[in-house]
Amino acid sequence: MLIGSGILLRATHTGRSAAHERAEFIAAARQAVVTLLSVDAEQADRQAQRIIDNSTGSFKDDFTFAADDFVRMARDAGVSTTVTAAAAAVERMADDSAVVLVAATSTVTDAAGTAEPPQHWRLAVELRREGDQIKMSGVEFVS
Repeated sequence: MLIGSGILLRATHTGRSAAHERAEFIAAARQAVVTLLSVDAEQADRQAQRIIDNSTGSFKDDFTFAADDFVRMARDAGVSTTVTAAAAAVERMADDSAVVLVAATSTVTDAAGTAEPPQHWRLAVELRREGDQIKMSGVEFVS
């Protein structure tokens, strides 16, 4: 009976741990999508750096290489974008990584203050834990 209680206690603890990790990955994916899709012509440098700081691996390398183009396009367009991550769910999760599906909506406002109709996005966000931080390691727009 004592062994059975220990197994039950361990299973309960493991379940909470997995649920906690799932919640952490979901929160990180939501924030990654908002950071990635948000554009503000006046803060493009800071936004690009924030994306770089919160990414890892080849995604970080690729974005770092393209960051100057990202900043230039954001400034040239003169727009701002507001983004809401409406829903998210873990597709798969391993020890230190996960793929999270995120549904988001963005609204672009031009320099004159005119808002375009909202755009709806679905993204598969690859995440990897590095120390105490979860970083984006890849992203794919899905249909």
